Amino acid sequence: MATLKDTAMAYTAESKVKNIADLPQISVEFEIKELEAIDNEGKPFKYKFVEVNGEKYRIPGSVIGMVKDLLGENKNLKTFKVKRTGEGLKTRYTVIPLN
Repeated sequence: MATLKDTAMAYTAESKVKNIADLPQISVEFEIKELEAIDNEGKPFKYKFVEVNGEKYRIPGSVIGMVKDLLGENKNLKTFKVKRTGEGLKTRYTVIPLN
């Protein structure tokens, strides 16, 4: 049986989901996954994310929509980056093509 001390020393917090804007560039070939989580009010919600080097990066639906628009104009788009401004419900995203 492990002691509290042993358990505490071995503890690692569950990794937090980061935001896609935290990446320097994103490939359109990244695999999108979906998870369900619980919000601060105890309600379940689903979100899409990509996993890069073992870290999860959430992708807002508005970013997916902007990438769709870019691909409609440039089928050869390979990479892009995301600029984020504001916080909470006032967060805005800008998708910037890189190639």
